[in-house]
Amino acid sequence: MTNPKSRRVIAAALPVLLGAVVAGCSSADGGSSANAAEPQEITFSYQIANPNAKSVYQTLAEQYVAAHPGVKIKTNPINLASYNQTLTTQLTAGNGPDVFFINAGSGQTASVEPLEKANKLLDISANIDPKFIPENAKSLFVFNGKTYAVPVYLAPAGLIYNDVAAKEAGVVLTGDSTMDDLIAQCGKARDKGKALLALAGAMSPNTGIFTTAVAASTVYGVDPDWNTKRKAGEVTFANTPGWRTALETVKRLYDQKCFQNGAAGAGFDALTNGMGQGKVFGFAAPGGAAKDIMDSTKGAVKLVVLPMPGAGVDTYLMAGTPDAVAGNAKTKSPKLVKDFLSWMTQPAQAKTAAEAAGDLPVGEIDSSAVLPQYDGIKSILDAKHIANYPQLDWPNGEVYDALGSGVTGLLTGQKSVDDVLKALDKAWG
Repeated sequence: MTNPKSRRVIAAALPVLLGAVVAGCSSADGGSSANAAEPQEITFSYQIANPNAKSVYQTLAEQYVAAHPGVKIKTNPINLASYNQTLTTQLTAGNGPDVFFINAGSGQTASVEPLEKANKLLDISANIDPKFIPENAKSLFVFNGKTYAVPVYLAPAGLIYNDVAAKEAGVVLTGDSTMDDLIAQCGKARDKGKALLALAGAMSPNTGIFTTAVAASTVYGVDPDWNTKRKAGEVTFANTPGWRTALETVKRLYDQKCFQNGAAGAGFDALTNGMGQGKVFGFAAPGGAAKDIMDSTKGAVKLVVLPMPGAGVDTYLMAGTPDAVAGNAKTKSPKLVKDFLSWMTQPAQAKTAAEAAGDLPVGEIDSSAVLPQYDGIKSILDAKHIANYPQLDWPNGEVYDALGSGVTGLLTGQKSVDDVLKALDKAWG
C-alpha cells in the first residue's frame, strides 16, 4: 500500500529537497541475553526522503541520549524507496535494527500486523500508557491485547493551500467551506489562468489520498465503523452511498476544471511545480507537506492546511497515525528499547515529534497550541470531527492501489464509478 508515503513522496519530489540518498544497512543485535547485562548501545533505522533534512527520529534519538548518560543510539536513515524491503529482509535474516520505523496497521509488508504475526516485534504493553494511542487507532498498534508499536504523531491530511495567492485571484476557502463552495470558485481561478487544485492523476498515492480525504466525510464521518462492517461482510464499497459520492465528487471536480490541465496524466511534478510557479492554489496531501514546502522556500511561501470540504455532509478531517516505531523481538537490549519507546510517548517528546514533522501531537489536542498553518482546522479539531486514514485498516495494499488506479481510469474515461467500486470489493477479497 502506498498511501502512508504520500507526504514523503511529495517531499522527495520537491526540487530543493532532491539529492542523493546515502543509506547504509544497520548491523543490529540479534538474539537474547538473559544472564548478561544489557548492551547500552542500540540501533535505530528509519526511512527518509530528503537526505539534507534532519529527521524527527534523529532529533528524538539525540535528545534521549542527552538525557541518558552512557546510552548510545546509532541512527540509520534509509532511502524510503527501499526501506520496507531492506527492513523486512534484515528482520527475516535475524539482523534487524533494535528500534525501527514501521507503518501502522496491516497495509504493507513492513507494517505492525504482519510483523507481529511473524513474531518480529517486541511486546511493549507494560511500558506504554494505553491512553496514549487514540481509540480509533488502537487496532493499528494493539493485537490480541498486546501493544507492539507506538504512533509518532497525528498527521492531518487535507488541502495544502496557498491562501495568499488564492485571494489575489478572488478565491476564498476556509475550514467551513463546502465542496459546492469550492467548485463554485474554480471558474474564478481559471479566469486568472490558474487552477484551484492540482492533481497528480497518474500517481495512485495522490489520487488515493485525494479520494480518501473526501471519503473521510462522506463515508467515515457518517459511519466511523465502516471498516469493521466491511470486514464482517455487512457492507460493501458498491452498496455504500458515501463511496459512490466520493468518487463522483472527484469526477465532478475534474469535469468542472477545478484541476490543472492534463491532470489525469500528471505526475507529482504537477503539484510541486504548480505550487512553486503559482499556477495552482492547493493539492491534497498530509499536512506536514506544508512545513516541508515552507522550509524549502525559507519562508518565501506561506501555506495553510484546510480540511477537504464535505460533499453534501458535515466536513470531517482525515487525520491518522500512519507512522509508527517498534522494537525488535530479538534485541539484546529489551529494557533499553522499551524505555526509549516509552520515553517517546511522553508529552514533551510527542510535542517535539509533531512540531519537527509539521504535524499534530498524538493524544489530547489543544487547538490553541497547534502550528499556525493549522488555524483553518481548529474548529474541526475542537468538534472532534476526525476520521483516521481508512486504508491503514484495510486487509491489503491492493485495495488502496485499486482505488488510486481506479480514479485515474475514472478521469480518463476508461472506467465508470461502478467499475471502480467493483474493483475495490474484489481487491478486498
